[in-house]
Amino acid sequence: MHETGLSFNDRSGDRLRAWLALDRETFYDEARVAILGMAFCYPGRDGTGGDLPPRPECAPRWHAPLRPFFPAIELTLLVGSYAIDYYLPGTRPRPMGEMIARWRDFLPDFFVLPHPSWRSARWLRDNPWFEEETLPELRSRVADALNLPLRCEPCPRR
Repeated sequence: MHETGLSFNDRSGDRLRAWLALDRETFYDEARVAILGMAFCYPGRDGTGGDLPPRPECAPRWHAPLRPFFPAIELTLLVGSYAIDYYLPGTRPRPMGEMIARWRDFLPDFFVLPHPSWRSARWLRDNPWFEEETLPELRSRVADALNLPLRCEPCPRR
């Protein structure tokens, strides 16, 4: 993100765009898609191959003031546990997969998703219902929100 100024400009972004059935051009079209990170700075690596959590003061400071600048929000994706915990406090059971399995419970306001990082690869393999049930609905809602034809394509299995 810091080098390019683009969120999800890595393999996790490739996976997320595949889940959404969006190409890079559409995904990064600021007139159509808004990406509001849980923090606006990169927190660094955690030493185990992942990233540190977002700084806890960022979302409370910036999300509420910024969301009104996006008056035409048709779909809000909560990508990963930090976004889910912030927007749906106290609702997330352990393990995270149980929350993702309840994705229908949060519609139409929110669509909950696991983080598309490499760490979710095993969870995705172990939970084929996500690709079979959740992704078709997600793709349909994204296509409707962006007035796009619905494209179905397999997700990358990395």
